[in-house]
Amino acid sequence: MTATTVQAPNAASAERTSVRLASIDIFRGLTMAVMIFVNELSGVKGLPWWTYHMKAEVDAMTYVDMVFPFFLFIVGLSIPLSMASRLKRNPSLPALWMHVGLRTAALMTIGLVLANADEGDASRMIVHPALWAIFALIGAGLFLNEYGQSQRYGALYRWLRIVGLALVVAMFAIFRHAPGHGHASGSWINFSYPEILGLIGYTYFAVALLYIPTRRWVWAPLACFIGLIAFNALTAARWVTFPERIHYWFWPFTNGAMAAITFGGIVTSVVFLGAHPWQSLRQKITLGLSFGTLSLLAGWALAPLGISKIRATPTWSLYSVGAAVLGFTALYWICDVRKSTRWAFIVRTAGSNTLTTYLLPDLWYFVFAAAGIHFFESHFNYGWQGTVESVLFTLFILAVSGLVTRLGIRLRL
Repeated sequence: MTATTVQAPNAASAERTSVRLASIDIFRGLTMAVMIFVNELSGVKGLPWWTYHMKAEVDAMTYVDMVFPFFLFIVGLSIPLSMASRLKRNPSLPALWMHVGLRTAALMTIGLVLANADEGDASRMIVHPALWAIFALIGAGLFLNEYGQSQRYGALYRWLRIVGLALVVAMFAIFRHAPGHGHASGSWINFSYPEILGLIGYTYFAVALLYIPTRRWVWAPLACFIGLIAFNALTAARWVTFPERIHYWFWPFTNGAMAAITFGGIVTSVVFLGAHPWQSLRQKITLGLSFGTLSLLAGWALAPLGISKIRATPTWSLYSVGAAVLGFTALYWICDVRKSTRWAFIVRTAGSNTLTTYLLPDLWYFVFAAAGIHFFESHFNYGWQGTVESVLFTLFILAVSGLVTRLGIRLRL
């Protein structure tokens, strides 16, 4: 969820120039747009089955089930670039691990806010649960916003970060659960599910545990990808069962699926963006198409173990990786080779200011809930009308994202 740059390889020159990769930003922006759309569409009834998440007991998946793994794949795409850039600025491995830890903690914290907001007890808290979430997200925004390098306002920026952190801590301190949500009345934050952002955060941490020590070995990402898919298959076949008994706080790899998808992104990054012998465009495209196709074929071969996002089966992982690789290969050709990017203007900001864009729909819902406005819960929630409303809402959020970005609100991890 950071801006993506890469050092463009040039064997004839020792100099490297920083180049913005349009394909990654646009891929991320398109994924964000689809996420906003399907989240809004989830409350619309009367639509075909393939417009919703597939239920856990059904061996099938829809395009909706591929949105989350696409985010994991994009995290993998960015990891080699962002870590190489960070190590170039500061070659300290302890500093890199500190960054990984802080980034993971930030994603987990925001994820826990989103996961617990609807379960707050207004009678036990100082504020309405929706206002609690708004204050917590504002605090996170103040702490994570990219303020720039101005020495004139340096002290102000530091105080804004301190205030933001204090606000988040205060909101966590006052939270209490309401009865009827499977938790004791008045209990504190529920850590069992940290929402999508938290899942991304601890998967990022798990992948870093494997990637950082092996980052200099060109084939290590592919070996990790294959190993994690194999582990995922063994858990799906129930030959390995210990991940079911270990909380994700102590085993961030879970059943291997999410980390495997992220490593699929790292492999793709190595193919297209790494300074390796295969530097010709033809070789990159061939390797990308081969990796994507083989992932789909492997997913088909493992289909007897189940096809499910909820169960995180290997076929779900491999189909998602295969589709993501082929999609990125196409975008790399269109955006970075052919230099055709104008068509993606509406999602470009969402791709470069992703965390801000991700939180905007939640802020919108919390503001309406705090104000007691429930109009859209009972209107435009069926059939084609609900679909049109979901499209318009997506375009609205993308437009707001562009506006707040121009106003200097850009959250960084």
